[in-house]
Amino acid sequence: MNKIEIYTGNFCGFCTAAKRLLNKKGANFSEINIHDNVEKRAEMIQRSNGGRTVPQVFINDTHVGGCDDLYDLENMGHLDKLLIA
Repeated sequence: MNKIEIYTGNFCGFCTAAKRLLNKKGANFSEINIHDNVEKRAEMIQRSNGGRTVPQVFINDTHVGGCDDLYDLENMGHLDKLLIA
């Protein structure tokens, strides 16, 4: 089973959309809300090589990107391969 992590924030429509897609795919994921957590925000920025916006998605510790990146992978037919690899 893949390890999927998604860094999110409060009241974030893009976060909701990314989680909706992962749920639609039946993917189990860990959500890390960085809204009031300076340490987790710093961790996200470091892990994503400077990404400061949410969501930031990681599959098996590989940075996938944000919501648009996740949907691009889906539209290209690559997301399923990542989720089951």
